Amino acid sequence: MKILFAASEAVPLVKTGGLADVAGALPKALREKGADVRVILPKYGTIPHELAEKFERIATFPVRLGWRSQYCGLLKAELDGVVYYLIDNEQYFKRSGLYGYDDDAERFVFFCYAVVESLFHSDFVPGIIHCHDWQTGLIPFLLKTRYRYEPGTRDVKSVYTIHNLRYQGVFGRQLLMDLLGSGEELFSSEGIDFHGAGNCMLGGLRYADKLTTVSPSYAQEIQTEYYGEKLDGLLRWRAGDLSGIVNGIDTSLFDPMNDPALSVPYRGSLPRKRKNKLALQRELGLTESEETPLIGIVSRLVSQKGFDLIEAVLEQILAEDVQLVVLGSGDWHYEQMFRRAEASRPGQVATWFGFNDGLARRIYAGSDMYLMPSQFEPCGLSQLLALRYKSVPIVRETGGLRDTVRAYNEYTGEGNGFSFTNYNAHDLLYTVQRAIGFYRDSEAWQRIVANGAKDDYSWTRSAKAYLALYAAIAPQREESDAWPVTS
Repeated sequence: MKILFAASEAVPLVKTGGLADVAGALPKALREKGADVRVILPKYGTIPHELAEKFERIATFPVRLGWRSQYCGLLKAELDGVVYYLIDNEQYFKRSGLYGYDDDAERFVFFCYAVVESLFHSDFVPGIIHCHDWQTGLIPFLLKTRYRYEPGTRDVKSVYTIHNLRYQGVFGRQLLMDLLGSGEELFSSEGIDFHGAGNCMLGGLRYADKLTTVSPSYAQEIQTEYYGEKLDGLLRWRAGDLSGIVNGIDTSLFDPMNDPALSVPYRGSLPRKRKNKLALQRELGLTESEETPLIGIVSRLVSQKGFDLIEAVLEQILAEDVQLVVLGSGDWHYEQMFRRAEASRPGQVATWFGFNDGLARRIYAGSDMYLMPSQFEPCGLSQLLALRYKSVPIVRETGGLRDTVRAYNEYTGEGNGFSFTNYNAHDLLYTVQRAIGFYRDSEAWQRIVANGAKDDYSWTRSAKAYLALYAAIAPQREESDAWPVTS
């Protein structure tokens, strides 16, 4: 089985969010199960030099973009057992960032065309292209329209994964018609029309052979008007092709027993874990205390992550005998909220604005609880990392949080965290207070942590589900029409 992952970012080359973790870790898990999985993404200027220099150019070819004919280079390297391809065009990708440019429509329409065109120039012929988020949404559309009858692409199937339905790649009609070299038919009932504009994600949702998203609960939620971002009708129509598969994490990369960022390695020992708490408290200027429960947050500071709820009850939370550590960046309003809290409560609140991978790991390891009260959460990796590092999640029951965190039941002893259903600040406050109460009961707390340690956070289970999905659509080829043997 030959699969090409098309993504706008992937670890270890470049990362802005969870998509990069998925595009980097899932191919490794699939390869361990015998599939030949490779990854293609743009050659950004931000790719570290020591990684970029490992790539060799294997082809150059023109890409037609409306009236333009643009240069495209195809580069290849093997990193950590996975083959990566880079689409090279410095005009579009040699920049200081990945997204947020005025010409993002042109950049990623080019990328979609370049991925399909690369199939005619590559040493690898996939049976399936697995596309991720709006930046690759037009690839399934192109395969079923512009390239439908081409000998090199007519048998290629596609899978399209929604990582976050809110970000759809919506651009002006005239702009997309120009870039795609198309007429008004692009916006017919079978096209990518979206309330008078063009929508790149629609290309994937309409034309991919199978659709997935990153948790079973989110797959159901996005078929409702509240979560559907005006695409719920189409998603209900394609419900038979839509699956929810929970993301995993790279358990070798995130391993508290072998993590160089930590002061004290540990596996299931809470006393050893709490030595990391003391080290974190020293590092950030908090009052050193093993007994005081420490709540960690590593997040984008935006309303989607529930920070409006936290704002409403922050003073009540801090009135408890508790400490709070926050790592992240985002809305200035929420950054200021935590700055004020740190200034007014020195030794109790610590903040770090920006991103620091080592500090993030130390927060997972040093915190007793991990707070994640999201308004919506397609999957979420942070709660999985928290569980991996034996930090007990406090979450709202939505999307992947609902699928991975089970509320503790003191009567049965089951559950690996704490959760609340309604998007309500006082429900959040009550749940935090409940968690603090059980922290005081060392026997109950040990049970909750032990329950979380039983779960499988790796990609193994998810990889099996993806392989079954691929098998359902993989082209069946006669031996005489087999794929060529490739390096």
